[in-house]
Amino acid sequence: MNGNLPFEKPVVELREKIKELKSFTEEKDIDLSGEIETLEARLVQLEKDVYGNLKPWERVQIARHGERPTTMEYIEELFTDFLELHGDRLYGDDEAIVGGIAKYKGRPVTVVGHQRGKDTKENIRRNFGMPHPEGYRKAIRLMKQAEKFNRPIICFIDTKGAFPGKAAEERGQSEAIARNLFEMAGLTVPVVCIVIGEGGSGGALALGVGNHIHMLENSTYSVISPEGAASILWKDSSYAQKAAETMRITAPDLKELGILEEVISEIQGGAHQDLKKQAALIDETLSRSLEELSSLKPEELVSQRYEKYKAIGQLADDNVIIDS
Repeated sequence: MNGNLPFEKPVVELREKIKELKSFTEEKDIDLSGEIETLEARLVQLEKDVYGNLKPWERVQIARHGERPTTMEYIEELFTDFLELHGDRLYGDDEAIVGGIAKYKGRPVTVVGHQRGKDTKENIRRNFGMPHPEGYRKAIRLMKQAEKFNRPIICFIDTKGAFPGKAAEERGQSEAIARNLFEMAGLTVPVVCIVIGEGGSGGALALGVGNHIHMLENSTYSVISPEGAASILWKDSSYAQKAAETMRITAPDLKELGILEEVISEIQGGAHQDLKKQAALIDETLSRSLEELSSLKPEELVSQRYEKYKAIGQLADDNVIIDS
């Protein structure tokens, strides 16, 4: 694996030790099978200890891993006959959001998602997965088209947030995000949203108003990045780890808070370890979601979405928790 994370150091070192012993055995023709078996058993337990007890900040690091699968990679694995569509019909095309028509198990669907790059050149081209207003306008254009032709919508969420630059504000960034929230709330077709990496701020929420919301186990979803929250709360971004633990931004936390329908299990060590196996796990959840939502009438889909968001959150009054 490229780009090992700090907390993975013990696992990586033990893997390297096993690799060295195996190589030594082949070169010197010495039987070290007993020692290798012992170390392999220890490795299995160590991996369980490390990856089975991840802290919030460690999940943030996995969500940001440079090799983590992107929207386009999942589209290639999960769908057939994908036809990418471009442009917002107002200004231009934003490559930080991709979308188009595809088939899922033979059924026509519309797929939309944030797209970051896998190397420096692609990241620059895709603005590091941070959309401009035209990206969000392209997304809602495709969603309204899907509604017109009665196609379910699948959204993949993976962004640090909407691009905060001057040009984006001049072209109406906040209005574009707000309109997406408004329009998605009233869509009369099934909408399934899956957070596959970072779900940052309104930039993520602009593709996140769905009937069902799912998250990969090591993804994050929050109103602000841990570094941003630390800068505001403690005036020091180095407190990002503390912020991540306080904000409850991980999939298990959000499932407990009632925001998610399902937490999608990840391959041990993160989704980047095996794209095909991870896509298969997403496929199981996506299939169940669409089957359940397809039984609802258009007005029932709108009502279900409304009730879902209405139920999120609680009000606290004089130390008494009141469901909203």
